[in-house]
Amino acid sequence: MTPLAPHAADPAKSRGRRHPEPPAAPRSEFQRDRDRIVHSTAFRRLEYKTQVFVNHEGDLFRTRLTHSLEVAQIGRTVARLLGLDEDLIETVALAHDLGHTPFGHVGQDALNECMREHGGFEHNLQSLRVVDRLEQKYAEFEGLNLTFEAREGILKHCSKKNAERLGDVGRRFLEGHQPSLEAQITNLADEIAYNNHDVDDGLRSGLISLEQLEAVSMFRRHLDQVRGRYPDLNDRRLIHETVRRMINTLVVDLVEQTRRNIEEHRPADIDGVRRCPPLAAFSPEVREAHLELKRFLFQNLYRHFRVVRMSEKARRLIRELFDAFVGEPRLLPPEYQTLADQDPHRAVCDYIAGMTDRYAILEHRRLYDIEALA
Repeated sequence: MTPLAPHAADPAKSRGRRHPEPPAAPRSEFQRDRDRIVHSTAFRRLEYKTQVFVNHEGDLFRTRLTHSLEVAQIGRTVARLLGLDEDLIETVALAHDLGHTPFGHVGQDALNECMREHGGFEHNLQSLRVVDRLEQKYAEFEGLNLTFEAREGILKHCSKKNAERLGDVGRRFLEGHQPSLEAQITNLADEIAYNNHDVDDGLRSGLISLEQLEAVSMFRRHLDQVRGRYPDLNDRRLIHETVRRMINTLVVDLVEQTRRNIEEHRPADIDGVRRCPPLAAFSPEVREAHLELKRFLFQNLYRHFRVVRMSEKARRLIRELFDAFVGEPRLLPPEYQTLADQDPHRAVCDYIAGMTDRYAILEHRRLYDIEALA
């Protein structure tokens, strides 16, 4: 096992849990966090929550579950090369999308619109809410009672208003500090996985083409390399070879640039990392090439008319579910009716955010189709 760097998150020196527990030996504290995520209900639901394509559009497209596994795999590779804690990175990677709604980002936007006058909705905050409160498994506390370091990594974005009510885990947003290097690496591993598997899924769906992607410098450079070495490769293998080489380029660059930043700032420990500017980063050249790919996907995939059509259907479905449940909370399952007694809008938000794509479609049918079974 690679020894931890001095500036890594050390599970033996964790800031602890909200509710003290006996040690997890022989597991480390971060291994225990990872195990709790894997066994959570919210994690299992990720199998049927999609990224760009809705669940019924095909069973070969990425889901939130496969995406989270890809982020964890990339993150652990980088952690091993930099002497960081692999288990913490895996924990944050597997947990970072637990609060995501059905129907990808359009579901989040729709739910945020519904909650605009009631505190809003943001999936990072919801992921933290899932692990802090909504998971109900343990006798002595609500949620999963994760370590501070895991919760810090899950909370990638946060407004100052929300940070003020989150206590210790929100303090860095008020003080201008950074999270651990493990959290920073997971954030960039998320970007690497997200953009590259959207290229793969976009090509598989036929919504974007190889010819279009050749206008993107990073993709064209790697595609030319693969074609030069394997001139007779069929399209499916050609795409896979190109995408995996792009991922490798990004991972290697991330490791090298982060190593340079660490050497420049020399943080003595994890608290030193928190006081530094962001240390995990791509080089300027690779960062710009990666942004070019993101811009291409935004214009050509996420705004494709077929994606927009499905997104608008999903937006209306979320709105109609929200209105029905707020209008009559007795339509909610019993456990959410109890929450609705305290805060009906947030209870409905929690219920809808926890739905998978296909369950949301089924619930909508139950509520609005007079012939559907209750």
